[in-house]
Amino acid sequence: MNALLRGRGLTRRHPVPRGGLFEPRRWTTALEDADVDVAENSALGIIGESGSGKSTLVRLLLALDTPTAGTVEFDGKAVVASAPATSLHWLRRQTGIVFQDPYASLDPRMSVGRIVAEPLWALGIEGDRRARVREVLTDVGLEPAMADRFPHEFSGGQRQRIAIARAIVHRPRLLVGDEPLSALDVTVRAQILELLRDLRRRDGLALVLVSHDIGIVQNLCDDVIVMKDGRIVEEGPTEKVLLTPQVAYTRRLLASIPVIDPTGGVPDVGGGP
Repeated sequence: MNALLRGRGLTRRHPVPRGGLFEPRRWTTALEDADVDVAENSALGIIGESGSGKSTLVRLLLALDTPTAGTVEFDGKAVVASAPATSLHWLRRQTGIVFQDPYASLDPRMSVGRIVAEPLWALGIEGDRRARVREVLTDVGLEPAMADRFPHEFSGGQRQRIAIARAIVHRPRLLVGDEPLSALDVTVRAQILELLRDLRRRDGLALVLVSHDIGIVQNLCDDVIVMKDGRIVEEGPTEKVLLTPQVAYTRRLLASIPVIDPTGGVPDVGGGP
């Protein structure tokens, strides 16, 4: 497989504060020896309990944090997270990210137009930026005239559409969502899910989706990895992993997590241990 994004041996350890001057240095491991491949125009889901290392893995893949060990490549080019921010503009140009809380991720002092246009200015992308903002707002189901309004004037679902617009305004090849739907109600989740599916189909976006909602992963992702205690314990095609999990932890996870199917039902994606 020709991977668009590839991580090898990714490990992240954090120092534990010493209890005394002469106490030896100790470390806590957030991620251990993770290998990840994301193909062009594919969708990868990442599932696991809170604290399993999902967000840490995403941060390392996007060079938002520096690995203790391991390497990341995007389209065959090495990603050096410790490099100056300006030297990573090429990676920021190719990627976009949407976070869990759409309100917290939007500056309340900025108009929607400025928020969405921010990546264009930050990355030095030339062209008619106002026209591009109007275009991308339309793409995510918002009126272009909304560019003059502010985040507090919108509903949660509309704010998440704004966050998605900002993440794709510079036409990235990879979109990453870190629990992008968990703060939304069921109806709005279904709408945003359909929006993401349309963007994948129309623009050929690759997608990495961190989610507690197994129904979302089942409906949107081609492949899935299951994480526990900072390690990948199972991975493979979504249908195979969710319907016939091979690892006891995956079976327990699927049995314990409430599943909300965006189409209105509750799918049976796995039994008990």
